[in-house]
Amino acid sequence: MRTNHVKAKLKRGEASIGSWLSIPDPTTALLMANVGFDWLNLNIEHMPIGVETASLCYSAIAGTNTVPMARPAWNTGENIKRVLDNGGWGVILPMICSKSDAELAVDSTFYAPKGSRSVGGMLHAISFQTDPATYYERANEEILLVLQLEHVKAIENADEILSVPGIDAFFVGPNDLLKSMGEKPKWDSDKQEFIDALKHLQAVGKKYGVASGIHVADVEAAERRRKEGFQFIAVASEAGMMLSKASEMAKALGCGHEREVAKY
Repeated sequence: MRTNHVKAKLKRGEASIGSWLSIPDPTTALLMANVGFDWLNLNIEHMPIGVETASLCYSAIAGTNTVPMARPAWNTGENIKRVLDNGGWGVILPMICSKSDAELAVDSTFYAPKGSRSVGGMLHAISFQTDPATYYERANEEILLVLQLEHVKAIENADEILSVPGIDAFFVGPNDLLKSMGEKPKWDSDKQEFIDALKHLQAVGKKYGVASGIHVADVEAAERRRKEGFQFIAVASEAGMMLSKASEMAKALGCGHEREVAKY
C-alpha cells in the first residue's frame, strides 16, 4: 500500500504545499497533478462537482506522485464516506466550530476502533495501489484529516477542538474567518483580531501536535506563511491561475474590455 507522503511530511514537522481544484474536470486534475504540488484539494463544497467526476479526478491525481484530497460539502458521515470510498486520500472539512464537530469528523473519517467509518467499496484500495483487506487494515494510518477553523467560534473553541485525538492539521480559510469578524472576505488582513487569531491557532496546534495550515493567494504569501511556521499551505487554485494568466495576456494584447479577475 502506498504511503501518504503529505501526512508523513506533516508528522516530521515539514511544510507541504498544495493547491485547489475548482473545475469539475479529470483532465484538468491530471494536468495539475503533474505540475509538482504535494497535494491537490478538490473543492466539492462550493463547486458543481458530483461523486462520479470526483472519483475520476482522484484516479487521475493518484496515478502521479500527488496526493488527492477533497473538501466535502459538509462535515457529515455520508459526505466523508463518499470522498474516501471513491479514492480520496484525505479530507479538509469545512466550518469546524466545536469539539463535537471535531469528534464527528474523526469518527466519520476512520475505521474502528478509531472511528466508525463503514467498510465497503473498491476504488479506495485501487487509489492506494493495494487490495481491500490491506486498505482496511492500514487506512487509519494513511488517511489525512484536516479541519478548517474559519470562524470566530472556532477560534474561541480551538483548545477543545484541537485536543481531539486523530486530527493531523487545521486549515484557516481567511475569507470565511474575516467574514465572521464582520470584515470583507479576502486572502489576508492587517486587522489585529485576525493576526491574533492565527497566532492563537498556531499556539494551540503546537500544544496538541496538530500541524497548522492556511490558504494563500500567491507564492510570496506562501513563503511568508511557511516562514511563520505554517505547514499545510494551499496556493490559489487552478481556476485562479488560469484566469490570472489569461487576463494578463489579454490586457497586454489590448483585447476586449478590462475587468477585475477574482483570485479563486
